[in-house]
Amino acid sequence: MTERVVGIGAGAKELATEDMILNIGPQHPSTHGVLRLRLTLDGERIATAEPIVGYMHRGAEKLFEVRDYRQIIMLANRHDWLSGFANELGVVLAAERMLGMEPPVRAVWARTLLAELNRVLNHLMFLGSYPLELGAMTPLFYSFNERERIQAVMEEISGGRMHYMFNRVGGLKEDLPYGWLDRVSAAVAETRRRVPDIENLILHNEIFIARTRGVGVLTREQIMQYGVSGPVSRASGVDFDLRRDDPYLAYPELPVKVVTRGAGDCHARFEVLLDQLKVSLDLADACVDRLRSLPPGPINQRLPKVLKVPEGHTYAWTENPLGINGYYLVSKGDKTPWRLKLRSASYSNIQVLREMLPGHLVADMVAILGSMFFVVGDIDK
Repeated sequence: MTERVVGIGAGAKELATEDMILNIGPQHPSTHGVLRLRLTLDGERIATAEPIVGYMHRGAEKLFEVRDYRQIIMLANRHDWLSGFANELGVVLAAERMLGMEPPVRAVWARTLLAELNRVLNHLMFLGSYPLELGAMTPLFYSFNERERIQAVMEEISGGRMHYMFNRVGGLKEDLPYGWLDRVSAAVAETRRRVPDIENLILHNEIFIARTRGVGVLTREQIMQYGVSGPVSRASGVDFDLRRDDPYLAYPELPVKVVTRGAGDCHARFEVLLDQLKVSLDLADACVDRLRSLPPGPINQRLPKVLKVPEGHTYAWTENPLGINGYYLVSKGDKTPWRLKLRSASYSNIQVLREMLPGHLVADMVAILGSMFFVVGDIDK
């Protein structure tokens, strides 16, 4: 019989241990879709993290090259399925810039209004789903109630609930329905009245604070290195918003308030999203007031049956709900783009996880992942 003494006394050797490799996804409720995270664990603490993307890749950029400028709006609409209208904008703005085309004033203001309503829908989804991932179910019902109210006016004008397909090169598909602006005003006012209910439910909750404050801190330097943008970057003190800093549509005439925080943690990101929701409701009201004051007129430009964009190239970027969304359009003068490169917000934002997650517990990973506010289709475009 052999006696072994393990780990006792100063001179004894420690037990040899191996790091554990854990795959979060590609089918996991906290990954918001088909995303995979390859974690190396030392006990319950994350040693390394590698985001592995591509499980939903649909090759949209190559499909852009064999569709005309009306058809690619449909493809661009879908990569971030929570921001359909905002996705369409970049394509039509790029094509209009190359054509030297100025959309009618009413189309510019209507686009701005719809972009802000789409931002409200996007933020309400994350304001409800993020607490759910941390164990709070009730806020989801509150946020979805408000989403339905805004969805009703978006569905009325476009016929769609997620993929609106309402933008066209030169303007919008059709004019605003009679009385629609009144219904928008009522929906925005009621949503503004009910937002404090969501805020009071979750923002100052002791458990929510314990799970989010000081967790998943993202520094300004990391943001600059990885190209992180949108609410995630502004929660770390990056005071940048294209609506104010490189304005498009009607934003030069609007008082765009840029919301920032300094902590850079999960709690700060949630606060920024909540405050941005309130800013978008105010901007929507300002757009409604302006549209009411405009005289009747066209909502789009008449286009030829076959639309060809002149030879050249341009880059059109917009402040999407989740961050900077850009389209680099190269044309050879044909009816289809020669190249249309998509710069999506979620793709850049998710890369920084390899630096954020190490050092945290596995339990904190869910809180960090949810606070990055990404859509996997926007990563895998």
